[in-house]
Amino acid sequence: MNFTSLGLGITLLCDLIWVGLLLFRGQFWRSDQILDPAVSFLDNQSWPVVWVIVPARNEADVLPLSLRSLLQQTYPGSFKILLVDDQSTDGTTEIAQQIATDLGKSDTLQVLTSSPLPPGWSGKLWAIHQGITAVLETSPQPAYFWLTDADICHDADNLCHLVAKAQQDDLELVSLMVLLRCQSVWERLLIPAFVFFFQKLYPFPWVNQPQKHLAAAAGGCIFVHRPALMAAGGIEAIREALIDDCALAAAIKLTPASQPNRKIWLGLSTTTHSLRAYDTLDSIWSMVARTAFTQLHYSPWLLMGAVLGMVWVYIVPPLSVLLGLMIGSRGMILAGLWAWVLMTLAYLPTIRLYSLPPLWAILLPLIAFLYNLMTLDSARRHWQGQGGAWKGRVYPAR
Repeated sequence: MNFTSLGLGITLLCDLIWVGLLLFRGQFWRSDQILDPAVSFLDNQSWPVVWVIVPARNEADVLPLSLRSLLQQTYPGSFKILLVDDQSTDGTTEIAQQIATDLGKSDTLQVLTSSPLPPGWSGKLWAIHQGITAVLETSPQPAYFWLTDADICHDADNLCHLVAKAQQDDLELVSLMVLLRCQSVWERLLIPAFVFFFQKLYPFPWVNQPQKHLAAAAGGCIFVHRPALMAAGGIEAIREALIDDCALAAAIKLTPASQPNRKIWLGLSTTTHSLRAYDTLDSIWSMVARTAFTQLHYSPWLLMGAVLGMVWVYIVPPLSVLLGLMIGSRGMILAGLWAWVLMTLAYLPTIRLYSLPPLWAILLPLIAFLYNLMTLDSARRHWQGQGGAWKGRVYPAR
């Protein structure tokens, strides 16, 4: 077999992989699992008690928008907000209390100062655990906990929609992948792809089918039924998890084999967005490298497979086009272009979700190359004892 035949065979296999992804990977690429803002509201007697738990560590710069959006929810039922200040040094507590006072919502907001982080916990989960423990000592007990990051700006009706979705579909957990910030050049290049890759790894339609043993959630917005959370062992059951959102979803959905899986739902939001800025390549790089190797269970073999898989699926097509032009192989050119067209079509719905021009979609091979480098760097950081760094803390592998 000569070089041209080998290259053509590799590229044709890439074509088949993309056909398989488009047809048989849960339709992940459609980006159509969206929380319907037109969902019918419940009657006035059906709004349950909800407690919002907000872990916050040095979030003074985003609270004027994020906390305000929570305090101004249109929810007609009883809801309270507990902000857990995780050893902040920037006046997070004082700013939060001032925002509530300015809005006349001091009775809605409570602030709890977190105790020092014990061994075996991540900072965010320790803060959430303390918040839930404090709420469980109150009366009446909430029917649901709403876990949200301090950098999320919520649509005013978001809590209404979450409650209605959970109640009407009998769901134990509802989670939203909120719109991530997409303003700088680097954000436009890399952030929509982060959502695309996440959907490919965890196809939302499969997550939303009780029969499928696939569970995932997005940590910025998780709405969970209190009894289901307690039955899963509470936050303590996942206390060491760095990818805590998916770990929580698995704990909720995947019940013992003798019982059917609980119903969860993961979708996209077009009205709630993240305030976290990733203006530079370095900031996005650090965000991905923090947990990429964790996703691969710290396995060198899975790392090798993931890197080779990304090269084969995303980088081979443009290389085939280039090599085909150099050696005059029409077959390689056409096969490479076909795979490139398929991946571009798959990426277009995510690009539209972020209101970007369609031409951004053709850059997916370059984007995949950068994400490959980030994944390799994630492994390097782990092996050097620097993995899992976040907010001034470094979490060891468990």
